[in-house]
Amino acid sequence: MIKKGMCSRILLCSASTLLVSAMAVAQYPPGSAGQPGQQQPNMPNQQPVTPSTGTMGPDSLANQQAMADQAFVRKALEGGAAEVQLGQLAQQKSQSEDVKQFGQKMVEDHTQLSEQMKPIAQQLGVKEPKGPSKKDKQLMAKLEGLSGPQFDEAYIQAMVKDHKEDLKEFKNEAQAAQNQNVKQAAQQGAGVISQHLQLIEQIAQSHNLATEGKSEGKSKTTPSSMQ
Repeated sequence: MIKKGMCSRILLCSASTLLVSAMAVAQYPPGSAGQPGQQQPNMPNQQPVTPSTGTMGPDSLANQQAMADQAFVRKALEGGAAEVQLGQLAQQKSQSEDVKQFGQKMVEDHTQLSEQMKPIAQQLGVKEPKGPSKKDKQLMAKLEGLSGPQFDEAYIQAMVKDHKEDLKEFKNEAQAAQNQNVKQAAQQGAGVISQHLQLIEQIAQSHNLATEGKSEGKSKTTPSSMQ
């Protein structure tokens, strides 16, 4: 009887233990957060965070180029006004006929280029500059204090330098411009400025003035062809 009673109690204890274990397993199904040694799965609403690449989208690039077009138009108008005033100064102060003729050509050509650029500036919302830049004003003040060969030398060297810089800017804008009107104006302006650069380099040579480098597409145009 004792052995039989003891066996019954052992069986009851074993059954109770199994029941408790089964309940514990039911509370923590495989892969759940509460089961030891298991990682929590990603929540359905959570998205993996990827680091920013730092690249700009098409809209940002388009906005930047639109601003570049506006800056080009503003600078072209500003530079054109300076070329006109410097050309007038060359006609007044130079004692060399070729320099005077070049100055007259600057007045005529840059006046025409500026008139073509003004409607584009209005379209882009660019205000017309009130006058030359600070740098050009300083050049004018310097040239006004010179006369004779000294004026010619300073004017010629300034024109070579300015036209080299302008030609590079106009060519770059002709390739990169977003606005088709700006692109066309830049292409046309580059052609005119290229001719001016060739002429002023030949004038510099005739006055025995050294210039850095040579202009692209140098033609056989002579200073007398400016008439």
